Amino acid sequence: MTAKYRLWIVMTLVAVTMMMACQEEKEHIAPAVNPRDSVSMMVSYGVNTLISDSGVIKYRIVTEQWEVNQVRQPSRWIFEKGLFLEQFDLSMHVQSYIQCDTAYYYDLKKLWELRGRVSILTKKGLRFNSEELFWDERTHEIYSNKFSHLVTADKELQGNRFRSDERMTKYSVTTTKGHFDKGDIDKSPRDTMNKVQADSALKRGRQPARPRRNTNR
Repeated sequence: MTAKYRLWIVMTLVAVTMMMACQEEKEHIAPAVNPRDSVSMMVSYGVNTLISDSGVIKYRIVTEQWEVNQVRQPSRWIFEKGLFLEQFDLSMHVQSYIQCDTAYYYDLKKLWELRGRVSILTKKGLRFNSEELFWDERTHEIYSNKFSHLVTADKELQGNRFRSDERMTKYSVTTTKGHFDKGDIDKSPRDTMNKVQADSALKRGRQPARPRRNTNR
């Protein structure tokens, strides 16, 4: 066997060994992670934006972090560090606002989900507080399945189920915890009776004492 032939055999064995080593290493390599598997396509920080309509400023949106993720199912906008929205009148006075600790907007479903210390003030002066609120833009309905507290100029409602139109002018609260008219707070029961009923109730409540003979002697 010539020296040249022996050198060719050695080089062939080395090459085969290297190829086998590379194949073995490749078998133990984990597949690459696609960056679009979980990463949002847009992330904005410190958002404080005025929104105009027909050249008139009408809205403000404030949030520490705004993400747009079209990979997660369903796709959504994410406001994990809170969301504050307010609406102005023509004089730039605040007419209404919405505030919450966390918010999600499912763009394909046209559905808003607000979580944690949800607080709302409407143009009519209605105040709403809850730990959860959904706004379905398709059905034009607002609803919550958690304890909700609602206050207007003359009423206060609280319960575990809330349903309303998106303007919050027609609403209902079920599993009611309390309901009263503010004008009745300072009224006594006699204020809601007529004179005859009140006098009769007063007499029944003040029956004269009758002496009784002591039978223990």
